[in-house]
Amino acid sequence: MSTTKWALDPTHSELQFKVKHLMISTVTGQFNKFNGTVETSEDDFTAAKIDFTAEVDSISTNNEQRDAHLKNSDFFDAPKHPQLIFKSEKLAKNDEADEYSLFGILTMRGTPKRIKLDVEFGGITKDPWGNTRAGFTVTGKINRQDFGVSFGAVTEAGGVLLGDEVKIIANVQFIKEAVTETVLAA
Repeated sequence: MSTTKWALDPTHSELQFKVKHLMISTVTGQFNKFNGTVETSEDDFTAAKIDFTAEVDSISTNNEQRDAHLKNSDFFDAPKHPQLIFKSEKLAKNDEADEYSLFGILTMRGTPKRIKLDVEFGGITKDPWGNTRAGFTVTGKINRQDFGVSFGAVTEAGGVLLGDEVKIIANVQFIKEAVTETVLAA
């Protein structure tokens, strides 16, 4: 049996989030520095082991003042918790072709929570240089309060400044790095 290691290609990947502001519009942000690895059995992703991290200091919402606020203790608390960490537990094939449910532990602000993400497999192909690549779109929703982020839940006027639901959108591409053979003892 072979184990295949895949490395994230950051130049062809993105990690975004969306949250309601004043419950009338949506603010979009992204992490500019993130990393991920996948281990599969050959090119079969159904039993994949996935590790993913995002650097909180790389957050960008196109507004420096807001980005600085997101890094402080009201939100991500970057000095104490510099990374978001995701470790997969299970990738389950759905009834639809190329669609999966990804279950795992997301740790944010030092708080680990089990989450479920939807995965659409884009396929595997060779690039012009002979590298094997695999692409995925990953989406999901988390409740920010589950991770201790409660700032802006209610304004002084009694309205809601920020929604609790945060949408996650990741378009990721992985490059096959190495294949190792596992020798089973008889």
